[in-house]
Amino acid sequence: EKEVEYTIYKDQLSNKTALHSLHLASSAKMINFHGWEMPIHYGSQIKEHEIVRNTCGIFDVSHMTILDFSGDQSKSFLRRLLSNDIEKLKENSDGLYSAMLNDMGYVLDDLIVYKMKFGYRLIVNCATRDKDMSWINENLINWDVSMKERPDLSILSVQGPKTDEVLSRIKNDLFITGLNKRPFSGTCMDQTLVTRTGYTGEKGVEVVLSEEEARILWEELLSAGAYPIGLGARDTLRLEAGFNLYGNEMDETISPLECNMDWTVDLEDMNRNFIGKSSYIDKKKQASHSIQKGLIFEEKIIVRPGQNIHFEENGSYQGTVTSGSYSPTLKKPIALARMSMNNNDYCYAQVRGKKIRAKITKPKFLNL
Repeated sequence: EKEVEYTIYKDQLSNKTALHSLHLASSAKMINFHGWEMPIHYGSQIKEHEIVRNTCGIFDVSHMTILDFSGDQSKSFLRRLLSNDIEKLKENSDGLYSAMLNDMGYVLDDLIVYKMKFGYRLIVNCATRDKDMSWINENLINWDVSMKERPDLSILSVQGPKTDEVLSRIKNDLFITGLNKRPFSGTCMDQTLVTRTGYTGEKGVEVVLSEEEARILWEELLSAGAYPIGLGARDTLRLEAGFNLYGNEMDETISPLECNMDWTVDLEDMNRNFIGKSSYIDKKKQASHSIQKGLIFEEKIIVRPGQNIHFEENGSYQGTVTSGSYSPTLKKPIALARMSMNNNDYCYAQVRGKKIRAKITKPKFLNL
């Protein structure tokens, strides 16, 4: 990590410019995030977290990978590729959260798929970009489908209870229309897509637009009262909301059943044969899989991924912490954990040789 002045950083992979730091005078703590120079915070991670929970924050998430699909068989292909059923997408700009499974029924990635005028758009994790594209290309053989990566597009996420107020100060008819949409729906004009999605649990929108327009919008949002937010607050916000992080809660050895993503697997159409379906159904029938739970700790000690869970203070291993941090909202340490099925109210995490008691909750900590 290093302290640097706000400046413009370029993605080493796609040569696309990130926007985190345009024309601000302070310093940000930066890290290399899968080829992107990204801010951990713009001064205070706790303050940025509280801004999003109370007012309005803006994230530059242009590191996410955008894939556009067109062709006569796009719909049929994506109904096979994804665990959730895009048949649910009725209107252009509607979005759907889904998993992409491997043949064993484990999670290759989580993503959002949008119905677009030209076909469909997937927004996937940058950390899994190469793996995802390889898997999709492997399965595209013999399909009348074209996949195009869109490194020319940027993504800004505006999140917080005052998002609508901030966006209303920007004279843009597209935003006004987008603000009236329900969650996971949106509106699109030319290359700009505005959708009611986000990774914080708060009200907000995500805007996909050209790099040049994103630079202008970033400045307009700052002038309208939004504050820049870094990766640190993004992680604590998503953890409080119970949202998964790929590589922590799920990966290609974890089933949706084990990471609170069962609801993203649609089995309603019995004739839809998506990748991983039979393996997923077999695992579901066996009902011997682990489950994901939330943990709230009374002691002021942070648990980290990989630390063991026990149901009794001196009991045997029963699970593993997948994500852990301090909750600025609850003022307590919290964690997500994958553990064996149980009806326990409490468990113990092993931290540096010490057993720390935790209350077991649903894997969502706030009523957002």
